[in-house]
Amino acid sequence: MCRMARPRKPLLSRDRIVEAARALVDAEGLTAVSTRRLAAELGVSGPSLYNHFRTKDEILEAVADSVSAQVDLSMFDPADERDWRTALHDWAVSYRAALTLHPNIVPVLAHGPGRRPAGLRLADAVFGAMVDAGWPAAQATSIGALLRYFVMGSALGSFAGGFVDDEAAYDPADYPHLGQAHLLADRQQRIDERAFDTGLRALLDGLALQYEQVATPAA
Repeated sequence: MCRMARPRKPLLSRDRIVEAARALVDAEGLTAVSTRRLAAELGVSGPSLYNHFRTKDEILEAVADSVSAQVDLSMFDPADERDWRTALHDWAVSYRAALTLHPNIVPVLAHGPGRRPAGLRLADAVFGAMVDAGWPAAQATSIGALLRYFVMGSALGSFAGGFVDDEAAYDPADYPHLGQAHLLADRQQRIDERAFDTGLRALLDGLALQYEQVATPAA
């Protein structure tokens, strides 16, 4: 009797599930994810997902962590020669880039790293680098939180995208300073990136002033 050869790779894995769930979240939002929908997308039976994840929430946590894993942390490596301010700037830019590719998962990420390995590595790298640079531990914690709030907020929505491409919507009699507001949506990416850069530099300027007062620079 001829037996069918077993597939060389398993039909299902954690990585495949996370990849499919991330694609669903990106395309349709968090509410699109269910074990039934994922099983259909992967061409497997629903119960087989439970061999890898116990609940849908666990899947979403893994999706969130997969996005955190896309953030560059090389600037915090002890061998890297960037100063703390440059490192924070470059990390924030990388962080925002990852989140803007996957904005629908930001509400899950906003709950904190919890037990997510990549999220914890991210938090550990930022805190450790700030302490090594001479920041007191309390301020180092605040810096990590501050940058996290700023980056996530910028990724959640677009200021420019909140205006409609209709000049008539902004009657000068009602809104005397919004005569060009109908042009914002068409320039959304450029405006949002410039706003992020302006805010990031302002934050870092303020932190640099605090650093002079409270930090003990490393030898």
